[in-house]
Amino acid sequence: MTTAPPAGAPPRAALISPSPTSVPAPEAPPAPEAPPAPAVRRVPLTVAAVIGVLLCAYVFVQHGAKPGVLLLLGTGLGYALFHSRFGFTSAWRQLVSVGNGTGLRAHTLLLGTTATLFALIIGTGTGLFGSTPAPSAGPLGIGLLIGAFVFAVGMQLGGACASGTLFAVGSGQSSIVLTLFGFIAGSTLAAWQFGLWSDLPALDPVLLSDHVGWFGSWAVTVLALAAVWWIARTVQARRNPPPVGAPPSARSTLARVVRGSWPLAVGAVALAVLGAAVLLVSGGAWGITSAFALWGSKLVGFLGGSPETWAFWQQPGSAAQLSGPVLADKNSLTDIGIMIGAALASAAGGVWTLHRGIPAKTAVAAVLGGVLMGIGARLAGGCNIGAYLAGIASGSLHGWLWGAVAIAGTWAGLKLRPFFGLGNPKPTDSVC
Repeated sequence: MTTAPPAGAPPRAALISPSPTSVPAPEAPPAPEAPPAPAVRRVPLTVAAVIGVLLCAYVFVQHGAKPGVLLLLGTGLGYALFHSRFGFTSAWRQLVSVGNGTGLRAHTLLLGTTATLFALIIGTGTGLFGSTPAPSAGPLGIGLLIGAFVFAVGMQLGGACASGTLFAVGSGQSSIVLTLFGFIAGSTLAAWQFGLWSDLPALDPVLLSDHVGWFGSWAVTVLALAAVWWIARTVQARRNPPPVGAPPSARSTLARVVRGSWPLAVGAVALAVLGAAVLLVSGGAWGITSAFALWGSKLVGFLGGSPETWAFWQQPGSAAQLSGPVLADKNSLTDIGIMIGAALASAAGGVWTLHRGIPAKTAVAAVLGGVLMGIGARLAGGCNIGAYLAGIASGSLHGWLWGAVAIAGTWAGLKLRPFFGLGNPKPTDSVC
């Protein structure tokens, strides 16, 4: 039998009601509305289309269908990267500086979708053009830890990651051209000095599929990504950061396919499908930075150097890569395609432009950031694509370690950005 409370007594609180002193969680700021897309930039669009068609025709005729398809897939990757503005540098910067986990949650969708497709392709041994798909696994050592940290510092100074550098260059961002030059220089320097870092202590690669099979590897990876998604959402709810800015976009859904911008979720799925297609066609995961070392070494050879004598290019398979044509190299083809695809997307969206008058500090930061990313990628055995994305999607422990260390490197990079006149998001900003 229940008894009524005494007259005049305050009403009893329900068992699950909040404490009288608790403060309700603040409402999330409304997402900013995207400004209308400017007029199509017809001259850059025409130039990019002509270059893309001629180059694609040349690759198909001179090197065959497989390289030609890889160039087309790279073009699709660049198109999707630009239209969705899918970033790694900005996502980690927003997370660390103000707690906005929108970008990181998009990463989990990209990683989870890619892991699903990788498990289907590698687990069944399905490949095209005679290729045999293989997972991306890297050693767990000092080089991985130092390289991922240095890379993350570099991407915050340079303003873009590996994939971001390429699609930003394609869209005409002049300062990122300096980042690309630094990236190539750093990659070449690391290849030249291979002996200084090649023997750093390391454990053998760890692939989940070797222990629990491909289904088990996929299940563990997806569960871990779900945990990351929940943590990012919880952090954002507690810190209530400013929303991510919206880029210019066409209004109708159909027009947005061509004139952007795409939702991050759409970009994540598109990139996962295209990245899986690269694995299906070539037998290896989508990668970026090994091509930079190749381009720089080719230039050294053209100028009279002897990169073929470097220990880096005497590794198994590397000598053939150095001696072969650039337009037959897998990562070179997708890298070039990304720049063409981004040029097409940005010109169609009306935002292709060359930025003039780069401040001196920004230029120094761009070159320095590129050099650090080039060195870091070689030490770690990959970048945000070749190590982080391909590693986690393959069920390799080194991909998870790369991502965790990159967040720490992002924090250090954010501390250095003000010395070069570069700003960081603040809780009081209207957008981040």
